[in-house]
Amino acid sequence: MDNADRRCTDWVGMVEEALGKAQVEREEIECVAVGIGPGSYTGIRAAIALAQGWQLGRGVGLLAISSAECLAAQGHAEGLLGRVDVVIDAQRKEFYLAGYDISAGGWRETEPLRLATLAEVQERQRAGGRPMGPEASRWFPGSRVLLPHAATLGRLALGRSDFVAGEEMQPIYLRKTKFVKQSR
Repeated sequence: MDNADRRCTDWVGMVEEALGKAQVEREEIECVAVGIGPGSYTGIRAAIALAQGWQLGRGVGLLAISSAECLAAQGHAEGLLGRVDVVIDAQRKEFYLAGYDISAGGWRETEPLRLATLAEVQERQRAGGRPMGPEASRWFPGSRVLLPHAATLGRLALGRSDFVAGEEMQPIYLRKTKFVKQSR
């Protein structure tokens, strides 16, 4: 068994463990909410594949939720208020950036998710922007480290009906993927 197979087995094991702790049988699941990124390429692809298989095998509804929306909801749950910049490391000194206005009643997107340079996010922070997100303090001193929680993803799924077919579920990629074929 190679590492990819082992990781896939770990995912299934984690799902089984979570269902066991919740005392829920697989047959009771009606909806699977999936974080579709941006984020870890392998993790997002594995989560989508697991959800697609569940839908194929059990006919469950699938919901696709962005990491940026989940982070805004997490900020709201933690009492963060005002305008914020959700930042997620996109590597290569670039960041996934989305603007949100968080109030006591909820949050709303003010700037759609896009790629931004390190310099651009730093300039926004100097101009009063408030970066928040995973590893935010690594790049932006005084920023808020915020991680998406599975419970927050679940709360976002409650009451939603914008289900997608498994074959239509796609991860959020804002950068064109470039593969270089190795010469022989």
